[in-house]
Amino acid sequence: MRGVQKYCEKVIKGVTSDRYDDVVIEEINVQDDHIHVMIVIPPKYGISAVIGDIKRGSSRIIRRKFDHIRNGREALWSIGYFVSSVGLDEARVRRYIKYQQQQDSGQQHAEI
Repeated sequence: MRGVQKYCEKVIKGVTSDRYDDVVIEEINVQDDHIHVMIVIPPKYGISAVIGDIKRGSSRIIRRKFDHIRNGREALWSIGYFVSSVGLDEARVRRYIKYQQQQDSGQQHAEI
């Protein structure tokens, strides 16, 4: 599964940079059933448009690469997503994204 996760990360970053020169993925953590991303989206873009483009573009590429995903009937992405501005807690959010999987599995003991 790690290969799929790494490939998804690469594809998401590639789709984003191909479509938007000034949208930056600062942190990404691809897990088995969800993804956390810290992304900088300039105000000239609608957040929903950028996220929609990333989901559509990455879904198409990932489905082409992996038969077991392509042949599945389920959607690769859920309809929704969560967005929050970071503000003063940027370092804490960045650490959460980076180490969230270890925290969930009990491997990360330091406070995030």
